[in-house]
Amino acid sequence: MTSPVGASGPVRTKEWKLSIRLFEEPGLTKAYVVLDTGGTVLESVAEAHRSPHAPTVAEISDEIAAGRALMDLGEQLVGAGAADAQAVAADARRNG
Repeated sequence: MTSPVGASGPVRTKEWKLSIRLFEEPGLTKAYVVLDTGGTVLESVAEAHRSPHAPTVAEISDEIAAGRALMDLGEQLVGAGAADAQAVAADARRNG
């Protein structure tokens, strides 16, 4: 198998593992999300509460809980990237 070629040569590819587990209780859905980059593992938990007056459609609560957990995970990932970039820049300044 050949790697795609970009303007500056072969493109490096990676695969990250994302797991979403949904737990349903009466009126409550919890989403547990784990991202494994091979070097870092980030986790997030979020909930969706169903009004007792709303119709029971489990898929809606699943989507809301998972979406909230994924949004939190995205914020964690951006924060981790920013912290890593600052650390690399600081190290480069120290080592000239």
